[in-house]
Amino acid sequence: MLFFFRTVTGIVANMRQAFLLTLFGFVLLTGVSGQGIPSPKDTLGFTPGDDKKLASWAQVVDYFKKLDAASDRMIFEEIGKTTMGAPFVYATISTPENLKNLEKYKQINAKLADPRTFKSNDKEAKRLVAQGKTIVLITHGIHSTEVGSTLSSMLIAHRLASSNEPEIKKILENTIILIVPSLNPDGVDIVKNWYDKTLGTPYEGTDPPELYHKYVGHDNNRDWYAFTQVETQLTVDKIHNVWHPQIVHDIHQQGSNGSRMFLPPYMQPVEPNVPKQIVEGYTELGNHMAESLRKKGFQGITTNSTYDAWTPARAYSHYHGGVRILSETASAKIASPINIKFESIRAGSDDGYDPKKESDNFGPVWKGGEWKLSNITDYMTTAAFSLLNHGADNRERWLARFYEIGKEAVRPRRKGELVAYKIRPFSKMDSILRRGGVEIKDTKEESFVELAQPYGGFAKALFERQVYPDLKDEKQNPISPYDVTAHTLSLLVDEPVEEVLSPLPPQDTKFGRGSGSAPARCRSIDEARSLFKSHVPAMDYGWTLWLLPRHLPCSRITQTQNSAIRDAQISDKTRYIIFPDQSPAQILNGYPKGSMPDEYTGGVGKEGVENLRKFVEAGGTLVFLNRSSDFAIEQFKLPVKNVTKGLTRKDFYIPGSILRTELDLTHPIAKGMPQQSIAWFEQSLAFEVIDAGGNARVNERASGSSTEGTLPNGRVSARIVAAYPKDPKQILLSGWALGVEKIAGKAALVEVSYGKGKIVLFGFRPQYRGQSLATCQGEGFRPVARSVVAHD
Repeated sequence: MLFFFRTVTGIVANMRQAFLLTLFGFVLLTGVSGQGIPSPKDTLGFTPGDDKKLASWAQVVDYFKKLDAASDRMIFEEIGKTTMGAPFVYATISTPENLKNLEKYKQINAKLADPRTFKSNDKEAKRLVAQGKTIVLITHGIHSTEVGSTLSSMLIAHRLASSNEPEIKKILENTIILIVPSLNPDGVDIVKNWYDKTLGTPYEGTDPPELYHKYVGHDNNRDWYAFTQVETQLTVDKIHNVWHPQIVHDIHQQGSNGSRMFLPPYMQPVEPNVPKQIVEGYTELGNHMAESLRKKGFQGITTNSTYDAWTPARAYSHYHGGVRILSETASAKIASPINIKFESIRAGSDDGYDPKKESDNFGPVWKGGEWKLSNITDYMTTAAFSLLNHGADNRERWLARFYEIGKEAVRPRRKGELVAYKIRPFSKMDSILRRGGVEIKDTKEESFVELAQPYGGFAKALFERQVYPDLKDEKQNPISPYDVTAHTLSLLVDEPVEEVLSPLPPQDTKFGRGSGSAPARCRSIDEARSLFKSHVPAMDYGWTLWLLPRHLPCSRITQTQNSAIRDAQISDKTRYIIFPDQSPAQILNGYPKGSMPDEYTGGVGKEGVENLRKFVEAGGTLVFLNRSSDFAIEQFKLPVKNVTKGLTRKDFYIPGSILRTELDLTHPIAKGMPQQSIAWFEQSLAFEVIDAGGNARVNERASGSSTEGTLPNGRVSARIVAAYPKDPKQILLSGWALGVEKIAGKAALVEVSYGKGKIVLFGFRPQYRGQSLATCQGEGFRPVARSVVAHD
């Protein structure tokens, strides 16, 4: 279908957009009639969107406090502390009358979310729908280099708090808006401090040489079912589960050279437990927003491209009755303008649109030119108010749809349908499920998760094994998922679940929070365990930093940087160094000269490799996770071959899936584990142990045997600790795997004896996003931890 406005000339469209943006900017700055309501500039000294200007987190909080004090349309509150101790806050915005009756509207929403509270009485539901308000949660700044998002929160809040336009009055009357100015406040300051430090230098607009969340960096947007981080927990416990929003608008930025903005609907596939009403809702709302922006003259808008709706890790609301509207606006260089030539505009091969050509899901074409922070905030704020208008204009439709989702969720299961899952009492999954609002029915001997409950679909999505569709392009290349393909919690934590098809006997229902795993028992460990920290930030470093103290609570965890290894300054007390998942080039070379200030450039270098060699020959242990194992193989010339190296995506592709492994239980690293375990496979490796002639020595491994490859001088030998099954059909447990026969019978975990020391090669991420508990905790501290204590 052609866009009706495509007959308008580009000049007219640009003039119209400039006029509208100027008018909208006037409204945001003046508030029209908001006398006494401070504008952001009054507090910050600049308008959000001004070139080269960023606000600190203290300034953002201060502005919201002043807005709260001056306006009777807002309640602003702190609900906890962040990882690094900053205030975690949100604002509730509506009419003064609505704000006086918030408990009433919370109760209406809670009843519509769980129709069991009024026995699914449609007449009563209709009455509640007539009284209720559309609850809209707008979340900003989860990815801290996407600076326009947090800045736009102040612009949106100011207009809502100050303007008396009919449009704003309508929105306030029909909706209750919850604004989280940042889901990662710590990162606001990390990015601002680095940007201000490099302003006016050749490094202006670069990303900080550290993770912008202490532990998880960009992966904080993948924590919405594991709930590992405090910011996720606060948002779920005190906002999502209290308000049950019908609409969640998650405001992001994307790369600079593609579309100017993405909006739903999402690309296929959609995770099968997402209710059809959710798909209808985000399709209707996303298309409305896209068309609204186009009518206002905004260019480069794409839908149904790039981003999918497959995993609950990014979409808590999809399993809790609310649509998630992800918006992605093109970035500048942090807060510095850029110029983009039309010929450099491009999209990824799997993105599903061409930014140089109009199509059904893209247009009108943006011709390039200057792109700056004010463009970003203009797109973001305009899209947000388009969403709010739809939520207000269709209040009863949104609430009725919300009720229908709840009604379908709690209905009695028909004969032959899956009724429940049986799980272990006091399961490791317990706290995750309960935090997600899932009811667990307990007896002394067993526990059940019944599906006829509001969030039974959330539990089902986490329990069942994923079968990701075999998606190929016209050249038979696999089409990449946006993130990963598997999230089977029972596999990740190594706890079986059993399907139940018959009605359950009566049990007590427990609603309290699970206590989680018991802390590991302490034992005195004096030698330092050290974690390698590159100046090139690695999310896996952050996850490992988060995880190790939880499973080695008595050990001293230090950090070893490039310079310490390069300059032979490894502490005498350090016996173990862990290298998280990172490319060999980043470990060896780091940032190149000229790309960052000199103190952040360079990797361990050849000198560092030699120092590491001396460290392990003298009795130290080096542990390498996932891609970093290639660094060890290459630099230490180990008798190990990575059999996945050089394979094309057509021949071999496993983009974030759960695979079966078989363990040698006689090895100390595998002690206390089951004979079969899992590996999280994503950009991962599989190994063959080879002899001096380059011949494989791994293919005939028997359970419990010791297969070794030895170099002629006898100084180096390798032993397989875990391998993939020989039968390719037995390897994939959940997700998507093409060419899995390439790793059948190959090693997943190898220990190499090197001089007096050890080198441990994990071909996978055993501590994947803090979620793979099956391979990162348990008796004796499982593999990562065990690899550094197994030889004490």
